[in-house]
Amino acid sequence: MKLSEIKTILATAGSVNFQLPDGTLVPEHFHVTEVGIITKDFIDCGGTVRHEKVANFQLWDANDYEHRLKAGKLLSIIALSEKVLGMEDLDIEVEYQAETIGKYDLGFDGVHFQLLAKQTACLAMDKCGVPEKKTKLNLSELPVSGQNSCTPGGGCC
Repeated sequence: MKLSEIKTILATAGSVNFQLPDGTLVPEHFHVTEVGIITKDFIDCGGTVRHEKVANFQLWDANDYEHRLKAGKLLSIIALSEKVLGMEDLDIEVEYQAETIGKYDLGFDGVHFQLLAKQTACLAMDKCGVPEKKTKLNLSELPVSGQNSCTPGGGCC
């Protein structure tokens, strides 16, 4: 989800709820402790220099049980980040504390913001020697050609 998309949703949202990949909700008394820009410059295993930039939201589950983040308040935090940090319309990454800090992509199901599990991947599959995943076929699905083919009941086996 891009920053512009969350702003559109928040403009009409009655509440702000985040749901973890396992279906549990982030406690409603969470805080958004950071809205910022994360820039990552790196070289992949194939030697290609890469640059990534995301808008980062950090959620924190505090012991402040009376706290409820309203959509308008989150919109104002985003607006301040855009003004002060020059934040562009970037993809959003969400950090949330579990056993360790988890990083999630962000989606929306019409009711809740969805924290979507991220996966690592090789970015240079063609250069680092990882074999392509082979498609498994049943022998019965292979095309039959010519006279040297054997069919069930054909007596060739």
